[in-house]
Amino acid sequence: MTTTDDRPTQRANERLGLAPTDPRPPAETQPHADRTTTNPLFNDQGMKLGLFGTNCSYGLIMSHAASSYEITWEHTKAIAQKADRLGFEAMVPVARWKGFGGSTNFNGNCFETYTWAAGLAEATENIAIAATSHLPTMHPIVSAKQATTIDHISGGRFVLNLVMGWVTPEMEMFGREQREHDERYAFGQEWLDFANKLWTEQGSFDVDGKYFHGMDVEAYPKPIQGPRPALINAGNSPAGIEFSARNVDVNFASLDTLENVTSYTSTLKEKARTEHQRDIQTMTYGLIVCRDTEAEAKAAFQNVIDEGDWGAAGNVIKIASSGASQSFDHVVKEYQERFIAGWGGYPIVGTPEQVTEELVKLNKAGMDGMIMGLIDPVQELDVFESDILPLMVQAGIRH
Repeated sequence: MTTTDDRPTQRANERLGLAPTDPRPPAETQPHADRTTTNPLFNDQGMKLGLFGTNCSYGLIMSHAASSYEITWEHTKAIAQKADRLGFEAMVPVARWKGFGGSTNFNGNCFETYTWAAGLAEATENIAIAATSHLPTMHPIVSAKQATTIDHISGGRFVLNLVMGWVTPEMEMFGREQREHDERYAFGQEWLDFANKLWTEQGSFDVDGKYFHGMDVEAYPKPIQGPRPALINAGNSPAGIEFSARNVDVNFASLDTLENVTSYTSTLKEKARTEHQRDIQTMTYGLIVCRDTEAEAKAAFQNVIDEGDWGAAGNVIKIASSGASQSFDHVVKEYQERFIAGWGGYPIVGTPEQVTEELVKLNKAGMDGMIMGLIDPVQELDVFESDILPLMVQAGIRH
């Protein structure tokens, strides 16, 4: 017997006469550790550091600027292991199903992020490893199980980056209708509520919502991290800010000026505290170009723009300005070059001293960290180690 929408009215256990499941032991039904002891996103560094987009072709630059960076497993693993050795807090990938065209087909050659995270979790020791997930393309049961598996591989270092799915051509690849902006967050809330129950409920449960339905749902084991894996989200619209303040541990923001950074971070953190009785971190992202002299750094940054793929950048701008995303509104209108050099993020260009000064300013403005893009990550991480990290320690934003 079924309902009018073809969902069964009688449970499979009852129809098939299955023996009930005995109560499961604590090792299956409870997390193994407080996540503040396993996940470096919760450490006490003043300015946390991470790398962004090292799973996708061209990383954060839509440009033919010279670089040894390539999308091979050995190369992306080498980048992650070097960042791990330097004490960086996080590796955050870009979830991409379709490139942005142009001469580079920007980000079109990329690794899927859950399997990428599983591989890097095994290849690293201390750094947090994220998977970035377009929620309309992933069922919560599958995603929650994958997240738990990677959390066990990593020993409690997994992070899930929740994306509502803003690139309309990608949604059409999946046969999905692109929802209106705020409805995407309503869908995301129901998705996350479902996943949270999978991570925390000790027995089976039913789901009967607007977007998801399930009977006798269960998931074992639970994640290493308690009460759930770390969550991040990059929503900067009113709906995105509400979603982040209510749900996640880190909000990533694309911002243009230090004044806007200060206003944004204070508003978001206060909203989380007063309306949801919880704390939240804020981080930003962008391209960092550090050279021995300011002139050399500016020349390298300008070369990225001069060698830029304006076709791909134009495509991104058209998608972002079509109402698909509100996170880049200020960039679309005023700073289109930031897409070429840093995916619309906050650029930092200069000597080691100038880079450190900018990171200090961001930290004082309320940013708890920065996930960065580099023109040539393997080479430039060495510069970070020798020239920037010591200055950050001296400035009091790292230890």
